[in-house]
Amino acid sequence: MKEYTTEFIRNVALVSHGSAGKTMLAEAFLHFTGATTRLGKIEDGTTASDYDEEEVRRKLSLYTSVLPVEFRDHKINVLDAPGYTDFVGEMISALSVADGAVILVDAVGGVEVGTELACRTAADLGLPRFFVINRMDRENANFSSAFEAVERFVHNMGGRVVKAQLPIGEKNNFKGVIDLISMKAYMADGKTVTDIPADMKDAANEAHFALVEAAAEGEDTLLEKYLENGSLSDDDLIRGLVDVVHSGAFAPVFVAAGGHEIGIAPLLNAIVDLMPSPSQLPAKVALGKDGEEKLTCTDTGPLAAYIWKTTADPFVGKMTYFRVFSGSISADARVWNQGKGAEERVSGLHLQRGKEQIAAKVIHAGDIGSVSKLTVSATGDTFCDKAHPLTIPAPKYPAALYRVAVHPKTQADATKISPTLTRLCEEDMTLHWSNEKSTGQTILQGMGDQHIDVALHRAQTKFQVGLTIDQPKVPYREGITRKGSAMYRHKKQSGGSGQFGEVHLRIEPYHEGDFEFTDELVGMSLSKSFLPPIEKGIKATMEHGAFAGYPMNNVKVIVYDGKEHPVDSKPIAFETAGREAFKLAVEQAGPVLFEPIMTVRITVPDAHMGDVMSDLNTRRGRVQGTESERGSTVVIAHVPLAEMLRYVTQIRSITGGRGYFTMELDHYDTVPQHLAAAIIEAHKKEMEAKKEE
Repeated sequence: MKEYTTEFIRNVALVSHGSAGKTMLAEAFLHFTGATTRLGKIEDGTTASDYDEEEVRRKLSLYTSVLPVEFRDHKINVLDAPGYTDFVGEMISALSVADGAVILVDAVGGVEVGTELACRTAADLGLPRFFVINRMDRENANFSSAFEAVERFVHNMGGRVVKAQLPIGEKNNFKGVIDLISMKAYMADGKTVTDIPADMKDAANEAHFALVEAAAEGEDTLLEKYLENGSLSDDDLIRGLVDVVHSGAFAPVFVAAGGHEIGIAPLLNAIVDLMPSPSQLPAKVALGKDGEEKLTCTDTGPLAAYIWKTTADPFVGKMTYFRVFSGSISADARVWNQGKGAEERVSGLHLQRGKEQIAAKVIHAGDIGSVSKLTVSATGDTFCDKAHPLTIPAPKYPAALYRVAVHPKTQADATKISPTLTRLCEEDMTLHWSNEKSTGQTILQGMGDQHIDVALHRAQTKFQVGLTIDQPKVPYREGITRKGSAMYRHKKQSGGSGQFGEVHLRIEPYHEGDFEFTDELVGMSLSKSFLPPIEKGIKATMEHGAFAGYPMNNVKVIVYDGKEHPVDSKPIAFETAGREAFKLAVEQAGPVLFEPIMTVRITVPDAHMGDVMSDLNTRRGRVQGTESERGSTVVIAHVPLAEMLRYVTQIRSITGGRGYFTMELDHYDTVPQHLAAAIIEAHKKEMEAKKEE
């Protein structure tokens, strides 16, 4: 591959709902431009984009692939992102390093959930957008219906669309496209360029003038020319379209059938002509040692390269993908990782095309490259010069709300579970793991069941670590509601010296803190030297639970009496006595279970609000209010965490995938008695089962 400088580079992300044809469109780009000798097929597992073993098995894109193509002496870095909602993190990563978004719309399905999500994300990032009504060769394909759906959706977002192409035929009769910029017809594979068919000239002329009117809005001088002459030259038309596309005032709409390579040539022409080069975008804002710093995308600027993706490859080791926002990176250069405070040597510098690695001597400003076998760098880090430290902020990712408890399959897996989960989460910014102290479980959080399933399969195939999952326990807390007192005498004689300790104590709710231990001992009935072991026994009980197996807090303990033996009293005896006396006192102090109550913000289309409200009532939810946001309704409610464990799946089912939510801990509240009784009974059975083992 030739070396391309900044002005000859285009970075575009293909994004959409799942199964809109992104992978096959990317495959068509490769084949049409001669990068591949044949058109791969998803069913056969032969596409350049879906090369991962799991992608081939599922016949589904799971990761973003970089597929550079050369066209008209330009290099187009095509980023093929997954469309399934569970892998939204990959789509966000792709858009964060792209300079434009090509949003595919299925000619039958129209604007679907993933289309909406992709469009909103691109708009939030300020990216110019193309829409491509794809798969026009499908049975029931309907260009007019799909275009109207796109136009309606974009209008609701405050934007406008304009036709850049018209289809010649539909369904099985889809033969080619009319390019409204050049006013030529591109037939079949795009290499045959003819005049517009006679029966479509009127429709083409009408659509062409709508396109000219949109372009005229780009500059005042163009508007004057248009008003004077009633038209614009081809150069003026493209110049005007560049302005309105870059500003986001208009999004042009194209048509294609990636699987049959129809519409490829004019779409590639439009990407070169209308999408911005990296140097035409607003300056990237990075954080320097003196605050924010604006970076112009040139080779002469200070080095700033953002790591947007890392993968573990069994053959070449760790692969790190980066986008250069300023400066350039040469092979064998040394770069500074500001986030990790470490220097890395860029030894194996490549341009990536799917799994194919193309050796590179230099990655210019605006380009996307990869490097192998780095030691500390991870997704979200920034390469820079040590003398000029810079950090490019990572994009905002949605919170991971689907939780599972993870367990190792074998003892050998147990020793590797932590580093494996850490590496998985380093590769995927929407995966998180933690140890839940109150339940003793290792919790893995992702975007949904498919996301977690892929992560577990990756742990097995890439890191040789077997993991199983089950539903996580809710981190309940034990507590008391009133005062209680008890005594316990621990006496053990087994020949020789025995054990003896007697403890009298009182407990009461303590709202000023988690725990307070004090005494009211008078006289010589109990030596104060035995108070530390008593406290130790009580703390151990509180940590592991006095009656349901969950931590207890907000308790004050007062030791007011006790007895000791001059020979048999030992610290272990008072530790045991303190523990058992505390358990007995808890029984007298109105023991209760507390559960975490979450503040949940559920964003849903207005049409589904009633269903969501009804569902919340079945989950013991208490609606706190509603708000309006982007044409949707946000329902704010307090809901117990126990009722939200699989809500990701439920909200998608209720709203057809259009609803989403966030949640955070608000407070703890008492578990209803009938539910608490079942939890306590389950704990007792678990303890009995362990004793039998």
